[in-house]
Amino acid sequence: MNNISELSVYEIVGSPLCVASSDGQKVHDRLSTALKEGQNVTLSFRNVAILTSAFLNTAIGQLYGTFSEEQIRTLLKVRDMEQDDIALLRRVVDTAKLYFHDPSRFSQVIRETMGDEDYGRDD
Repeated sequence: MNNISELSVYEIVGSPLCVASSDGQKVHDRLSTALKEGQNVTLSFRNVAILTSAFLNTAIGQLYGTFSEEQIRTLLKVRDMEQDDIALLRRVVDTAKLYFHDPSRFSQVIRETMGDEDYGRDD
């Protein structure tokens, strides 16, 4: 299928503030449906004033748990993003790829890095 659809983050969220994971889930659900149908999707960030990693993790990052990197790269394009937001998106995508490659190892490294390997122990 070669349909191309454009999704407006601003219209889906209904606000220029894209900060909440729950709003990211709305975007994710729309993207996931289109990608499952093999549609090419352009995701527009026009009129988005504030964007957080929590929003992007939910909206785009979790796609890597369902779709291959190749599918996402081929079918999903983003536009109308500020340079800082593009950098944030790249970090989110890189982290998502690492996480979904080996979730248990990723969690272990995070625990060790954050010093939580002894969390809950009473020695």
